[in-house]
Amino acid sequence: MAGGFEAATGDGPAPGTEPRARAAEVRVAFEGLLQIRRLTHTGAGDPAAVPAPWERQRPVRAVALALEAAGLAPSAVDGAGLRTATGFRVLVGERPASVRVEWLGPPGGGAAQDEERALTECAAVLERLGWEALLYRGPRRRRFLEVEPLP
Repeated sequence: MAGGFEAATGDGPAPGTEPRARAAEVRVAFEGLLQIRRLTHTGAGDPAAVPAPWERQRPVRAVALALEAAGLAPSAVDGAGLRTATGFRVLVGERPASVRVEWLGPPGGGAAQDEERALTECAAVLERLGWEALLYRGPRRRRFLEVEPLP
């Protein structure tokens, strides 16, 4: 990608690189994020367990990177906006500094049946990294996570 690495939020096309190359890019980006945490951490405790100011300013990107680095797949859409892959989708939340994580896929692809298990896995990943992730049930009984950095 000419502009550098971009975290997959689940609202764009599937990453265009070969899967092993993408995994390497994600690993390097996530290691960079952890290094930012170590360098900016001023409190007590494990710096890897506290979101850095960079993440608090860009929570959609930070959460998407954390999920992809944990091996969870992002959803994807084609040029017409139709879902082409099942996975997480990260978008701006309703409250300031919050994000919403959904589990989506192509129509008839089974994402709705997998969403509680998948979102519970997403929440566990995020909680280890200092994010509070609460599971809710929204319209049409679809589940989602509301995610915020812990204070």
